[in-house]
Amino acid sequence: MEIGSKLKHARNHKGLTQEHAAEICGVSRQTISNWENNKSYPDIISVIKMSDAYSISLDHLLKEEKSMKQTYHEFLEESTNTVKAKRRLGEIILLSTYFLVWVISMVVFWQVKGPLTSQCDMVFRWILLPLVLLVATIFIAKNNDWGKGKWFSVLVAAITYLAVPYTNFMEASDTATYTFRFPTFGYMLIGIVIAVCGITIGSFWNRKIKES
Repeated sequence: MEIGSKLKHARNHKGLTQEHAAEICGVSRQTISNWENNKSYPDIISVIKMSDAYSISLDHLLKEEKSMKQTYHEFLEESTNTVKAKRRLGEIILLSTYFLVWVISMVVFWQVKGPLTSQCDMVFRWILLPLVLLVATIFIAKNNDWGKGKWFSVLVAAITYLAVPYTNFMEASDTATYTFRFPTFGYMLIGIVIAVCGITIGSFWNRKIKES
């Protein structure tokens, strides 16, 4: 008996409709129908949900003839690899965004000397750079693709924040005052704190997902 037939038999035995099964798995009724008619395969998370809802063991659901079992395992492997690839792409985009904002900040603060620097200081140093770093570290820790290597992002944050100079330009009483300080150890500490907070939040999120 193929997995689709087993799913259909187990659902009917439990007295559930396809609509109820769809609600449990968070998919459409048509998707449930496709699974039961072997037009497509359910992902492993949905199989686990149906196993619990139908009170049927995973071993019974997944125990198939050799050819069918191999096909389904290939599907699960491909599905898992696709999810991992999407997560890694998201991490690459976040990290690329962070370094892009950092490079722009470096160019502005090292090259521009004028009233614009005070505005850029607020936008880049205190909004964009911290926000992107926080989001990036949260998702790195949440996905846990880096393992313990996620703490390397704290070192990256420290180095990049240290290299962003403190600049300020003030005009008062017809006198222009320009301030430039490098390296900025105080700002480096801020980067470290943000990265640690992001990793802590992401790790807690990852733990909650595993427990649910």
